[in-house]
Amino acid sequence: MTSLQEKQSIKNNQFNKEDWSSAYQNVELELENKNLEVTQGNSIKELNGTLFKNGPGILERDGQWLHHPFDGDGMISAINFKDGKATFTNKFVKTKGYLEEKKKNKFLYRGVFGTQKKGGILNNVLDLNFKNIANTHVIKLGDELLALWEAAGPHALDPKNLETIGLTTLKGVLKKNEAFSAHPKIDLNSKYSKEVLVTFGVQTGPQSTIRLMEFSNKGNKAGEILFDRKDKLNGFAFLHDFAITTNWAIFLQNAIDFNPLPFVMGQKGAAQCLKSSPNKKAKFFIVPRDSGLYRGKPPVIIDAPEGFVFHHVNAYEDEENIVLDSIFYDDFPSVGPDEDFRDIDFEKYPAGKLKRSIINLKSRYSELSTISEQTCEFAVINPKFTGIKATHSWMACTNAKSGNAPLQAIKKINLDTKEEIFWSAAPRGFVSEPIMVPKTNSKKEDEGYLLILVWNGARRGSDLIILDSKNLEHLSTYELPINIPHGLHGSWSNNEED
Repeated sequence: MTSLQEKQSIKNNQFNKEDWSSAYQNVELELENKNLEVTQGNSIKELNGTLFKNGPGILERDGQWLHHPFDGDGMISAINFKDGKATFTNKFVKTKGYLEEKKKNKFLYRGVFGTQKKGGILNNVLDLNFKNIANTHVIKLGDELLALWEAAGPHALDPKNLETIGLTTLKGVLKKNEAFSAHPKIDLNSKYSKEVLVTFGVQTGPQSTIRLMEFSNKGNKAGEILFDRKDKLNGFAFLHDFAITTNWAIFLQNAIDFNPLPFVMGQKGAAQCLKSSPNKKAKFFIVPRDSGLYRGKPPVIIDAPEGFVFHHVNAYEDEENIVLDSIFYDDFPSVGPDEDFRDIDFEKYPAGKLKRSIINLKSRYSELSTISEQTCEFAVINPKFTGIKATHSWMACTNAKSGNAPLQAIKKINLDTKEEIFWSAAPRGFVSEPIMVPKTNSKKEDEGYLLILVWNGARRGSDLIILDSKNLEHLSTYELPINIPHGLHGSWSNNEED
């Protein structure tokens, strides 16, 4: 039955918080090769591959809710398309911590984003152990599917059935449980391989170390490392994402302070101890790729604009400049110790804005301009244009043009002219990161498909919606057989025979 508040929200084309928060529930089922039927539109025979998505699948155990959904155990969804038919598989990443907590039916570990064990401060003080929750991204490297969480090592999965193989060192490249970024980039323009996976790991401290790695991801050497270098930078580095160009890997070292004492004393999660610092200057830390023209050269360090960045969109080189598009926040967004993530006031949180940095490598100076004021996140480009100039980007955004709110619409924007078009799931739908799949053999950048997991607040269930990436025309809807909480990142993998 629809409440009076829900009816008023629908009438005003505004979101209802109960619709949004209803997505936060435990995933109760694991399915394999469940047939999906199109409930709206038509199947698309050209799609021939698998959409992989990752995100938290456990939000509550034994009556205790996580303090933040980012502390939830990773659950992988895979939707395979072949000859116009679609099947669905989902599995939890069977990490050591997940199996231990499932057996005991309670949280045994503290969470980075504020989740505490039961028992108050005395049961959390001096407990600095994390579980690897493998919940942030999922991507193929060679024959394995990797479930990623940036604070620890990747978990290898079987891409056919999503069964967990276990923590992997990637053929000895990593030390046991060495940090491995949750934001690798696929470079399709490298001269060394048809497809290269570029990624990094960070060791933090008063002086931090960035390890930049490039792996072959196609052919006989798929999964083998091609290039590997380490560079040190001063200060604590919070680096969630990065960007690449043909010659460079670009990191933005946010101007933040980290005071670990409340975490050590059992009062806060580690991420809650991060705070933007007005006394520090953000820095671009620009590392030469060993596959580029400046192999072996030292990094270039340039002052960066004010603001906080989780995610970058893309970067490219324009003569002596690097052009970098990113989602900027005014401050580091964090759910406080006394807040309930299911009942937050969106207007009190900083909103993400799409902005462009022009970084001049010769003058060692950067400028920032705003591409769009509308709140947005999870911006993507055509993957064929990673590291080179892309004209179009697609992203999740608010339904309204101003103010902060849940992400309910998909926006396509021309990054040069700022022309925008929209598709909206409002008032009762909530969108996730779009995955752009280019059309086969298309020579136009914006020709393809957008695959989006949408929380349908009206039926309290998850849908897969497919849009035409050129004009955002709705093409297909699949009602999914399980309810998937608001998630994080994903990837597309063409079927092997393609």
